[in-house]
Amino acid sequence: MEFLVRGAERIPSPCCGKTMLVRGTKDRKAKDHTGQSKTYNIRILQCTNCGTTHHELPDLLIPYKRYEAECIEDVLTNPSTHIVPADDSTLSRWHRWFHQFVDYWIGCLNSIMVRTSQENIPLDITSKCSGNALQRIGHLAGDANGWLTRTVRPIVNINLWIHIRSAFIVQ
Repeated sequence: MEFLVRGAERIPSPCCGKTMLVRGTKDRKAKDHTGQSKTYNIRILQCTNCGTTHHELPDLLIPYKRYEAECIEDVLTNPSTHIVPADDSTLSRWHRWFHQFVDYWIGCLNSIMVRTSQENIPLDITSKCSGNALQRIGHLAGDANGWLTRTVRPIVNINLWIHIRSAFIVQ
């Protein structure tokens, strides 16, 4: 099953805010709750000012993850009752990934709120005493369905997303 992904509005560069031009497309695969692999045809965009390249991901995808955001969110929210057909090592990696980055994401979201002059910033959520990781992120992104997307989107869109992929060259 293949889907075309196209944003309706002009997308500014997350690096400098200038115009981006379409430079091509690529297929991005992700699995859903049934384990079915779907293919999303996404645009490759390039900034006219700084030349950086970006991929236009829909909200249902998380950068560098091979399952839809809803699946990952379900596993993180309901570790023992989810219905995601993934192996235990994948589920364990998702939990490690979330706990490794949750404090960074909270800092990013707080920074975005300060930059955009939003009121009522809960300053105590960075403290480890403020509840578990899901509760702390829930103070900023809400705890209703879609909290992972609401966390990821602003961080990616201002170019603060950290990836943990690495490549090794063997000679």
